[in-house]
Amino acid sequence: MEVIFLFVRPGWFSKVVLLVLFLLLLTGCGKRTFLIKEPSKENIRGECVVLLHGLSRSYRSMNGMQEALTEAGYHTVNLNYPSTKKTIESIAGEDFPPALDRCREFAPAAIHFVAHSLGGIVIRKAFVESRPEELGRVVMLSPPNQGSTLVDKLKDWRLYIWLNGPAGQQLSTDADSVPIQLGRVDYPVGIITGDRHAFFDAWFASLIPGEDDGKVSVDRAKVDGMSDFLLVHESHPFIMNSQYVKAETIHFLMNGLFRHQKDPLSPESNL
Repeated sequence: MEVIFLFVRPGWFSKVVLLVLFLLLLTGCGKRTFLIKEPSKENIRGECVVLLHGLSRSYRSMNGMQEALTEAGYHTVNLNYPSTKKTIESIAGEDFPPALDRCREFAPAAIHFVAHSLGGIVIRKAFVESRPEELGRVVMLSPPNQGSTLVDKLKDWRLYIWLNGPAGQQLSTDADSVPIQLGRVDYPVGIITGDRHAFFDAWFASLIPGEDDGKVSVDRAKVDGMSDFLLVHESHPFIMNSQYVKAETIHFLMNGLFRHQKDPLSPESNL
């Protein structure tokens, strides 16, 4: 069915159908759960990483990244939170702290964070209210740190509101949006974002000025105070699955900077 719609002459009906198919595909679980993994006894670093998925996703979207981090010696807590049911403030205040508590059960020397899209904004909001003493480093993948112009264009659509909930309304570029209100960061943050879009994001990409990943422009992924920034040839929904991105993420957590090597791999997300 999806293939048939791809060849329909561009019109409002086909665009709406594509939007529904794509967002329903990515809709995640509606309750808080955790997937916890421990490294082998021979490879324990004594540090923990909390992973946060993006809007309308679930912890499953971060499974590959979690495996890579666990293999690198980190204890990992992959948080599944109701991204489409709550505001960013509620997620940061209610769902985020229990993930920290689960990490603390391992008595880590540092707690790091790896977040996709909305997850990065949740972290920024949570740290405004309370920052963990064990805070290590943060890697954000395709975060709408300055809001998304795509949200500006879609936020009044009933379908968008229904599928993305309160948090989806808070990611615009308006002056009163949550990302804009949060301001600069003053802790170690590395940002990785993409400059390609998945085929089903072609229409979305056409609505975003400049380079983008199909959801967020390259420039709007940046935030004042960030420690490092890396642009890769990946798309928004699948950036976390790239082996190159996984390696750069781990390098930042260990060293506070990306390697900035030329991407040796062909894009894995533009499928």
